[in-house]
Amino acid sequence: MFLFLTVIQAIIAAALVGIVLMQRSEGGGLGIGGGGSPGGLMNARGAADFLTRTTKWLAVLFVALAIVLAALAVDTTTGRDIDTSLDRSVTPVQDPLAPVTQTGPGLDQPVGGAATPAQTAPASNDPLAGTAE
Repeated sequence: MFLFLTVIQAIIAAALVGIVLMQRSEGGGLGIGGGGSPGGLMNARGAADFLTRTTKWLAVLFVALAIVLAALAVDTTTGRDIDTSLDRSVTPVQDPLAPVTQTGPGLDQPVGGAATPAQTAPASNDPLAGTAE
């Protein structure tokens, strides 16, 4: 139903564009109002009245159909049922800045942490020890 009404809406829109383009503008028109009989429907005034009425009714149909399509779209897309097909469980993520400790013999130091003073250099009383001369 929605697709059918969408096609009808497109046809009405194309007809509306065509009718508007055929109407007389301020500086002339697209061939409307040239020669012809002075009386009847297809003289300049009769054609203008016909095109004006047609434009009005196509515009009314276009707006009404747009409202109907909007109502159908809202009716078909509202989530009335709860969707439980997705797994929304979240596993907690470990803090990336927290130090990681490894267990085992001699491996109880934090990985990537600061080294202890015993690991940096042997203790020395000479303040210039370890400097290059």
